[in-house]
Amino acid sequence: MDLEKPAGPPAAAPAGEGCLVVAIRIPVRIVALVLVVPVRMAWDALVVAGRFLNDTLLRPLGRALLWAGRAVFVWPFVGLWRYVLVPSGKGLVWLGKVLLVLPAIAFYRHVLTPLGHGAIWLYARVLTPIGAGAWAGAVWLGRYLVVVPALWLYRWVLAPVGRAVVWCGKGLVWLVATVVTGIGAGLYWITRILLVLPALAVWRWVLVPVGRVLAVVAREVGDALGHAWRVAGHISLAVGRFLGRLFRWVFVEPVRWVYRSVLTPVGHVVRDTVLRPVGEAARAVGRATRQALAAARASVRQARADFRRMLLGEPADTGKEPQLTHRREPVAPVTRTLEKRTE
Repeated sequence: MDLEKPAGPPAAAPAGEGCLVVAIRIPVRIVALVLVVPVRMAWDALVVAGRFLNDTLLRPLGRALLWAGRAVFVWPFVGLWRYVLVPSGKGLVWLGKVLLVLPAIAFYRHVLTPLGHGAIWLYARVLTPIGAGAWAGAVWLGRYLVVVPALWLYRWVLAPVGRAVVWCGKGLVWLVATVVTGIGAGLYWITRILLVLPALAVWRWVLVPVGRVLAVVAREVGDALGHAWRVAGHISLAVGRFLGRLFRWVFVEPVRWVYRSVLTPVGHVVRDTVLRPVGEAARAVGRATRQALAAARASVRQARADFRRMLLGEPADTGKEPQLTHRREPVAPVTRTLEKRTE
């Protein structure tokens, strides 16, 4: 069993620890060891089972699902994109260029550009002089109807009223600040006497000692759990090795002995007495069948040649009789027989 090796021995406890620490440490470590050993053994068993399940089932299943996902989802979409959408998109782009872009360019060049030039000439030659005169009149009217009265109103009315409002605001702010400062000082001393000083006393004389005791207990519990986890690792490793050896001697070695001492000799006997003669007989039958088929093909070719000579006669340009051979069959000197194979 492939179990996780436990870590090394824990570090030595610091010197100068009191009797309270020692009295807490021993029972806590005993209880932690009793509680942690089953958990560690169950954890190591789950780790081994998970690794075996991952190697034998989950990883091949994941690869099969990945291949199936590619075959079902990825490859069809890739083919659709490459062979349907891309050519269709190129065709739509060309069609849009022909039907929209080129007409729009022609309309802009031959219609909108001359209209824009005419508008620019109208603005420069007609609207600009008229607008300049109108702007000068509007500026003069605005100066004497709006700006001059507004300056007089600001100087003689709004500025004195604003100074008076600012002086009153400063006085009100000083009064509010003085009242708030007095109230804040009173609340500060009341809070300090009623809340801060009692809280400091509780913290210094109650919570700090209790916290130190709880810190010692928590530290010892953590050290005990770590020590128990390491000891449980040694125990789990020993149990796993024992179970592995027991499985080997109970199941693996008998199966190996049966395979080596029984099945292998029986297999050799079956191979030598049954399979090998059957194979030789099958090969002999195959050779005889091939020779019979070759003889039948030669007879058919000879009959076809005789029929051609009967209909067309002998060839006039050659003096000797042509020999008909097949490109798949060897010539006469190397014809296959039962005693000799083709070299």
